[in-house]
Amino acid sequence: MSIDPSFPAERELVLTRLIDAPRANVYRAWTDPGVVTRWFTPPPWKTVHAEMDVRPGGSSLVVMQGPNGEEIPNRGVYLEVVPGERLVITDAYVRAWEPAEKPFMTAILTFADEDGKTRYTARARHWTAEDRRRHEEMGFHEGWGIATDQLEAVARTL
Repeated sequence: MSIDPSFPAERELVLTRLIDAPRANVYRAWTDPGVVTRWFTPPPWKTVHAEMDVRPGGSSLVVMQGPNGEEIPNRGVYLEVVPGERLVITDAYVRAWEPAEKPFMTAILTFADEDGKTRYTARARHWTAEDRRRHEEMGFHEGWGIATDQLEAVARTL
């Protein structure tokens, strides 16, 4: 269910988790390229490269590598950055304000203190209901769930 009643629920996927790590560590795990490569991709895939200019309008590049060596670059732009609290990233742009060939989603990530842990919420908002359905069929809940488990394990060590 969407926290914004004006945004159609049929275009949004949500994962929320209470992570046993300080909020600053969880946020850093999303914004430090050297840390992102340690947790971002569920096996057998891995993250082989990350670049992040964490500021509104800054670009992001995360390169995932599959078990057969194929690489998938994920480019995006930060729309909103509230240090330690919120990141909004979209693949509608590949860098600066250069439009992507086929935008797919905007990720809204929030980080909040809760009982000495971090309430982490990841929202994937899609351009169409079909994009949302495809993302869910690609394994959004399982894949993002595994990645979040890995995020928690890494955030505990920072």
